[in-house]
Amino acid sequence: MNNRRVSPDKKERKCDPHEKRRSGDQSIRGERGFSSGGRRKEEETCFIGGRNSVLESLRAGQVKKVFIKSGKKDSRLLALAEEAERFGISVIEAEEGALDRLTEGVRNQGVAASLKPYVYADLEEVLSSCGRKDPLLILLDGVEDVRNIGAIVRTAECAGAHGVIIPKRRSAGLTSIVGKTSAGAVSYLPVARVPNIPALLKELQQQGVWIFGTAAGASTDLYSADLKGPAAIVIGSEGDGMSRLVAENCDFLVSIPMKGKISSLNASAAASILLYEAVRQLSLIHISEP
Repeated sequence: MNNRRVSPDKKERKCDPHEKRRSGDQSIRGERGFSSGGRRKEEETCFIGGRNSVLESLRAGQVKKVFIKSGKKDSRLLALAEEAERFGISVIEAEEGALDRLTEGVRNQGVAASLKPYVYADLEEVLSSCGRKDPLLILLDGVEDVRNIGAIVRTAECAGAHGVIIPKRRSAGLTSIVGKTSAGAVSYLPVARVPNIPALLKELQQQGVWIFGTAAGASTDLYSADLKGPAAIVIGSEGDGMSRLVAENCDFLVSIPMKGKISSLNASAAASILLYEAVRQLSLIHISEP
């Protein structure tokens, strides 16, 4: 990592893988889902639904079993079942109602999968995954909407970010909806959970990472922010934004210009804009290099 940080002073830097298929609900008895609170316990099984999500999870080696709708199947479902069997994964037929229960009503497109227990990454794993590249991280402060979290993980993976970090409190965990909304990105991108976001910010700063918090009233817009170095982008909750302590521990507060009558974006949209501005700035560096 390029340790460019020279001082905590905020003013120093300008924001320049065979089982015979079975049918019916009997084949899925005993499968366990999420608790009513939406947070997965270690001994519970996580289920995802949707063709893209199941396929990406298969390729990432995260699937234990695949459940596919009984009866007539289109070519994409048949191809997905063949892909699962190629990996040595059991493919079990189930009625559509059973699939709906497994995925808690999430639109499943006739297929669901049970996943291996998700292991959250720790911070050192996330940073070590960067190799010699400067880290690009997304930190979520109080984002509780699971669809927002899934969309952010998807965008972060597509943008080449190195990880998403969420707090243990005041945040949703990795649920089936997160897996579905992320289109399987959660199988590839490390997601870490930490007890305290402000303490994490200080630790990242000590390792040379600059912290950029998003705030509607910030005087510096994202196009003036220098996102080319080691950076962590903090996204607050839609209702309240970042907490006071988190905001106070950011190196820079940046805003996204609002040109219409609506004064704010949802968390996933804001994260997408910041991430791809960082991607744009980094691409300019590579273009200018001899």
